[in-house]
Amino acid sequence: MSDRWQRITKNWRASLRQQVTRAGLGYTATLLIVALAAFLSANNLLFLILAAMFSTALISGFISRLGLAGLELDLVLPEHISARRKVRAGIRLKNLKAWIPSFSIHLAGAPESGLDSILYYPVVPGGAMLEESVELYFARRGEQRERAFQFSTRFPFGFSERREMVTARHDVVVYPCLDPQPGFEGLLASVSGEIEASQRGRGHDFYRIRPYEVLESARHVDWKATAHTGDLQVREFAREQDHRVLIYFDLDAPPESAAWFERAVDCSAFLAFRLAEHGAQLRFQTQDFDVTLPEDGDIYTILKYLALVNPRRGRPPAAPDDPSSFHIVFTADPERMVALGWGMGESRGARLLGTDDF
Repeated sequence: MSDRWQRITKNWRASLRQQVTRAGLGYTATLLIVALAAFLSANNLLFLILAAMFSTALISGFISRLGLAGLELDLVLPEHISARRKVRAGIRLKNLKAWIPSFSIHLAGAPESGLDSILYYPVVPGGAMLEESVELYFARRGEQRERAFQFSTRFPFGFSERREMVTARHDVVVYPCLDPQPGFEGLLASVSGEIEASQRGRGHDFYRIRPYEVLESARHVDWKATAHTGDLQVREFAREQDHRVLIYFDLDAPPESAAWFERAVDCSAFLAFRLAEHGAQLRFQTQDFDVTLPEDGDIYTILKYLALVNPRRGRPPAAPDDPSSFHIVFTADPERMVALGWGMGESRGARLLGTDDF
């Protein structure tokens, strides 16, 4: 009951446009005492003091309201945003009042706005635009259209805190988290090793000598070139055929595996981003999505899809149609995928990742 009451009072206070401060309560108590003394004594001086105190309170409310009027907020967001990663953005605050300044303005973000700090503007001149660089943090993936912010001020006397909510509207797609999570780095290293072992298809025609790359086999190290340059060098041969990595994400997941589904989205985005970053030819496929890089788009095409994807119950996955690729399969039902032929037949390698794998 106490938690519910706290939530109610918190929401009620947040909805108030004006809240009396401690200084305001003290001023109100003093005003009531002066009023009582004036009426009991019929002293004209006390009535004059009472009138001045009433006027001061009214002027304070008017100036406070005028200071928040005409303030416009705009966000300058980066093109690509990842969940659970702080990004640099710009906040533009413009005073639309031509010649009336605004004083002592605080700007705070609502919980879903991504802004977890409070900005303070001592003065915003009339007709001026101020820009601040801030860090935004988005806790979850998906499309976000609106972010709420709150202006507040206690100017001029601090008797009350006046608040005004403002909404910034931008169509922002937040990608899944691309930062390594527990187990992701180890999975990437393991998958990269398997790809290296199964797809490092070298021919017999010498192509070039180049610097050694991480996870490469030491069998092709050219020791003479290494001794000459001081860095590990390897002999590269012309490949007999081109290989690619296929990531298949099975959308047919039961409701009880919702937590796994979100983690699988993060993991597949992480693997796709890192593999594409290292130059792998990548194909990403689901029941309703099929993109090959770089022919059909770039890595952000895949990340945008993963930002908006949801489970599709009753949509059976397709059988593999690219036996020469290394398959990475995310599925809540590995046995069904094996029955369809994933990781079998002519495939050069496969990794099936179910609910118990990460």
